[in-house]
Amino acid sequence: MSSENPIFNRIKKVPRNGGFWQEGYRVWGSSVVQGEDGRYHMFVSRVPDYMRFHPGWMIASEIVRASSDTPEGPYKFKEVVLPSRGAEYWDGRSTHNPRLIKVGNKYVLFYMGSTHPFEDITPDNAELLTPDCAWCTVGRSNKRIGIAVSDSVEGPWKRFDEPVLKTKPGTYYSFLTSNPAPTVGPDGRIYMIFKSRQYVGHKHSSMNLGLAVADSLDTPFRVVTDSPLFSTNNIGQVEDPFLWADQSGFHILAKDHGGTITSEAGVGILAHSDDCLNWTLDPAPKAYSRTITWDDGTTETFGNMERVSGLVDDQGNLTHLFFAVWKGEKTNVASAEAKAWNIVMPLADL
Repeated sequence: MSSENPIFNRIKKVPRNGGFWQEGYRVWGSSVVQGEDGRYHMFVSRVPDYMRFHPGWMIASEIVRASSDTPEGPYKFKEVVLPSRGAEYWDGRSTHNPRLIKVGNKYVLFYMGSTHPFEDITPDNAELLTPDCAWCTVGRSNKRIGIAVSDSVEGPWKRFDEPVLKTKPGTYYSFLTSNPAPTVGPDGRIYMIFKSRQYVGHKHSSMNLGLAVADSLDTPFRVVTDSPLFSTNNIGQVEDPFLWADQSGFHILAKDHGGTITSEAGVGILAHSDDCLNWTLDPAPKAYSRTITWDDGTTETFGNMERVSGLVDDQGNLTHLFFAVWKGEKTNVASAEAKAWNIVMPLADL
């Protein structure tokens, strides 16, 4: 359970009444920034709880904003930021995996979008939604990365009619692009690690992480690696990346999907890079586990603890981590009953 990892040893007790939850929804991954008003704003995805979370997140998720006076919360719902907008749009039926960064004076919301041509899921037909149904098959293959831009953390948000990172035949991202993890590098360019899968016959591969870079918001993202940064053949299969930069270089937190890196599936790994291209695992790579200690002294092990993100101060130091958690010990996110919400994990000062 323990680790000599520098983040693991900074983890404090988790506020039981912090984070964000919402009746009627399963709340998933989030991204938190301090707004121009001095308050903390959480951009987070949610799925109606009358449907299975998987594959509901691929075909019926929406990104909303909640806010709090403190990083720990509790966060209160404010508005829907990226609602559904019609099957004809590339992101018309689902928006998910938000990551918000500041680029100059602009707030830039990165996210995964998807679409499908089928009818809406309602309480009357929700039992038809399964991981192998047509909604899931089409929704998964249509996953792409896009951005929305605003002058204020409260919007309005300008969405674009094309994704910023499409798929490309013959590459490790030929099937889908998803889970964007952006940061502004020391050179002022925008670096984005992303999750991808490639076609293998009529199906898709295991998960890869690649890197795309844009010189500015006005220039396109270009994938700068011919092979994945992380994959089953290189370092290990990870997902849900969170990327940031400080004076010592680039750093990434991600979920050890199968446990091949830490020997414990579903926990976090930490890796470092000078250039965001060549990555080295931390000497003690395990950065967090699925077991947390609440501020009342009790402990809990979550079935899933995913979509890690961080709050970073002006010096590039992580001060808080945010997670989507799944109640219980089983990792069956296709369950129609389980509860999902976001927790906030404070970190001790360096």
